[in-house]
Formats: sequence, structure tokens, C-alpha cells
Amino acid sequence: MPPFTTFTGIVAPLDRDDVDTDAIIPKQFMKSIARTGFGPNLFDAWRYLDVGEPGMDNTARPKNPDFVLNDPRYAGASILLARRNFGCGSSREHAPWALLQAGFKVIIASSFADIFMGNCSKNGILAIALGDGAVDGLFARAGFEAPLSLRVDLEQQCVSGEDGLRLPFAISPFVKANLLAGSDDIALSLAHADEIKAFEERRHARQPWLARPLHV
Repeated sequence: MPPFTTFTGIVAPLDRDDVDTDAIIPKQFMKSIARTGFGPNLFDAWRYLDVGEPGMDNTARPKNPDFVLNDPRYAGASILLARRNFGCGSSREHAPWALLQAGFKVIIASSFADIFMGNCSKNGILAIALGDGAVDGLFARAGFEAPLSLRVDLEQQCVSGEDGLRLPFAISPFVKANLLAGSDDIALSLAHADEIKAFEERRHARQPWLARPLHV
């Protein structure tokens, strides 16, 4: 995945607590085994006025004019702002896939479900937890006629705005290092490919019967 260093984008304010993964990508869209094509169905039940199903032409569906992502001010938004317990519910990795494929690289919220937060980092999305007061301030700024633009610096662990806003954030050193390097779980394993191969060769030499085919 691409390294994450700094990022600047427009903020879409989703003013809700407890946004669960079924709201992020409803269960009917999980029939696909591909990792692509989920973006148009992000927040499907809130985004459209009809019931979505896989394979539908989303461009022809009636949109909910009251949903934030349908507001022209937030067209092209790439930073999602939410409240407490974002990503709760099931552990489906389709949720960060849908967010990423819809163009979101950063999610800022008061708190996150642990598994969801881990799935975000493994897919190149930076999930930033800030205090309620800081999140309240961002919602106040994002509600003006002109959209709010924020700059996120992962190395410095800081969210900043054009008006002088500066919000430091905490992050696991392990997660930070992986995002900066663009390393997912597969890349982390491949970094030890020689050691893994040597271990398999030693194991095979000591226990060759484990490699024999079973006879039934």
C-alpha cells in the first residue's frame, strides 16, 4: 500500500455516534469476494432513498438530500469526521475497503472500535482519535458554507488548519511505522522471507514425515 506521510483534504462531517460497520457497508454487499467496487455503496442505507442491492446502477438511484455525502459542499471529501465509537459492530474488513474506495484516507472521531481501527491501518487509512472537545471544535468549523480543509502530518502526529488550528494526536508506534513505510501484513511477512524459508528447511530436515502426503 502507498506510504502515508502527510495528507491534505476536505472534511465531511458525519455528526453521529456509534456508526457501525453495517451502516458503513450493508451486509448485502458482502456477497462479493473481490476487494473492489464497494465505494459507491458506502453508507448505502443513508445515502440513497431506495434499498440497494449488488449490481444496481447507483447513478440512477434517488439520493437522500439530507445526507452529508450528498451535500455539494463536501464533494470530493477525503477526511471523514465522526463522533464516538466509530466502526463498532462486526469485524468486516469491507468497511475500510468501502471508505478507502470512496476516497477517504483519514477518519477523525472521538473513539473507534478496536478491530475497525486495526483494519483501517492495515489498509492505509489513518484513524485519528481526538478528545470530545477537539472533535466538537472541528464540527463547528466544518459546518460553515466554505468546506473545512485540514492537513494531517503523520510524522509530527498533528492535524492542522489554515486558521492556525493545531491538534496533536496519539498513535501506536507500530502502526505509525507501518503507515509511514506503506507496509501491510503481507509486506511485514515478506520482510522475513529468508528467515521463514530457513525455518521451513530446518523443520523439514528434522520432521520429514510432515511433508509426506496422507493416504486415506
